[in-house]
Amino acid sequence: MNNAQLNELKQRYVASGAASPATQFADRAENALVWDADGNRIIDFAGGIGVLNIGHRHPKVVQAVKDQLDKVMHTCQTVMPYEGYVKVAEKLSQVTPVRGHGKVMLANSGAEALENAVKVARAATGRDNVICFTGGYHGRTFMTMAMNGKVAPYATDFGSMPGNVFRAPYPVPSEGVSDEDALRGLKMALKTDANPKDTAAIVLEPVLGEGGFHAASPGFLKAVRELCDEHGMLMIVDEVQSGFGRTGKLFAIEHSGVEPDIITMAKSMADGMPISALVGTDKVMDASGGNSLGGTYTGSPVSCAAVLAVLEVFEEEQILDKSLALGDRLGERFTQWEQAFDCVANGRHLGAMAAFDLVTADGSPDADLAGALCKKAREKGLILLSCGLWGNTIRFLMPVTIEDEVLEEGLGIIEECLKEVVGSQAAATA
Repeated sequence: MNNAQLNELKQRYVASGAASPATQFADRAENALVWDADGNRIIDFAGGIGVLNIGHRHPKVVQAVKDQLDKVMHTCQTVMPYEGYVKVAEKLSQVTPVRGHGKVMLANSGAEALENAVKVARAATGRDNVICFTGGYHGRTFMTMAMNGKVAPYATDFGSMPGNVFRAPYPVPSEGVSDEDALRGLKMALKTDANPKDTAAIVLEPVLGEGGFHAASPGFLKAVRELCDEHGMLMIVDEVQSGFGRTGKLFAIEHSGVEPDIITMAKSMADGMPISALVGTDKVMDASGGNSLGGTYTGSPVSCAAVLAVLEVFEEEQILDKSLALGDRLGERFTQWEQAFDCVANGRHLGAMAAFDLVTADGSPDADLAGALCKKAREKGLILLSCGLWGNTIRFLMPVTIEDEVLEEGLGIIEECLKEVVGSQAAATA
């Protein structure tokens, strides 16, 4: 079927809240390229929203999945476990920087990992409250919608959210929130809203994902760790988008040297197969009773095979080094664009987790320009995503394994689009 036929079916049968606004349908893909149902070639700078750090259909992952399909597809690991689950748990325990000996629970999605992290924290502490941050994003289930630091579009239409979730400011110096401001706000939340003796955990992303790719400083993360220790609260770090090599480390928290009590992960850990995990200190993870954690599909044998293959690829292909090199190249290009376009500001990156902002003449966020840029890029064969609390951030999540020539082609499209959208905007206001 072609794009037009598929769009007709989408309009008729897919719920509007779940339907993509995109009119092109993926037919096949390889590394950083996708071909749609009409045969058009498209460069992918989104990577399934950070899921494809080692590219579409990495050969080693594809082969591991095929091999597993010839063995076992499903038993439900709580009914009859299998080697893949315990091997993934072993590997994640070895590479995840939590305090002490790590134990693992596998789930299906990032939101599910966060839900279970809160369950575990409440069981381990006997407390209810959870503190999260402005701009944070943790998922679309009810608990994670309550934890998100942005209302629209995630929680706009869905009524009351679960209670015992409180908010503190995330440090974003470019938006006027210093580390000192954020830490003061966090302490104020503990004073005015969430009594420390009733607070199970502080949950934060070391680099905001949907919130605009702002990285918390090592100093701030260490201060949060110290505050948790002072009051007997757990530190939960959400690495769903920032993990698995995006920042030049396997996990972004490693840049700070801080060891959390629980780390959640998903997205690129299986290169496109659905799986997530929470890894935590053994005493914390063992706090709840038998059969209290799990689900029908958690830790699917096929997805576990993909995770093990991904970890091998990271070692064999020096993925972390490639992430750092890619981030440097993006940073250099951002600097050039800031000099060439008044609307481009605040270029930033931690490894290949990179972004810049689009602003008006007076420096205010320009979400309309961001939308226009992404739309124009799609018309020219490039998938590009915006994000941020104000919707004016352009983020880069292309595979770390992207070929040099494809990267340069995509960056060239962005530069061309910037010239066109800025020019059309100037003409409209003239």
